[in-house]
Amino acid sequence: MPLTANPEHCIYCFQVLHSKLNAVKEHQWPKPTFSSDLKAPLFITWTKKSERNKNEYDLRGCIGSFQELDLHSGLKEYALISALQDSRFSPISLNEIEHLKVSVSLLVEFEEANGWNDWEIGKHGIRIHFTPSDGGRAFSATYLPEVAAEQRWDHRESIVSLVKKSGYRGKVTEKLLSRIRIVRYQSSKHSISYEEYVSICT
Repeated sequence: MPLTANPEHCIYCFQVLHSKLNAVKEHQWPKPTFSSDLKAPLFITWTKKSERNKNEYDLRGCIGSFQELDLHSGLKEYALISALQDSRFSPISLNEIEHLKVSVSLLVEFEEANGWNDWEIGKHGIRIHFTPSDGGRAFSATYLPEVAAEQRWDHRESIVSLVKKSGYRGKVTEKLLSRIRIVRYQSSKHSISYEEYVSICT
């Protein structure tokens, strides 16, 4: 059975966040309507309607896990973590929820890449791991499959940005590129807006 993100996963994320922000006691939260038989690494992305263009959405939070998680507990946990604990943003508030869109990405097809550019833009997500030649701490970071295409980056621009995202502040040289280990992966992604969520649930 293929691993596929679907509307039920997204609906559950909205239900969890809505319940949390309304201070509903956890035992009264809606139960998921999908099977928990499958496990997967997953990421939850929240975006908000742009104030500049109502047809576009700006990132509001994105966090996930590369561990295989039970979909019931994994979606519940990361729907909240990505909405409320992404350190790049303030926590999402109740008055924002009607402007949101949620995307569920289930990660599949993990492969070791043969080099820093051995992956396909728009198809593969990438996870980098490297230690600078002078030793010290290791660095790692990831971009989901859609990021490079949305930003219109080529392979090098994507890797340079990802190295910076990892927290490394040195220069990205050819020597550093040769030290980067890359795991590429694909994802099954589904997204729904708050309007779609309300329409489905009423």
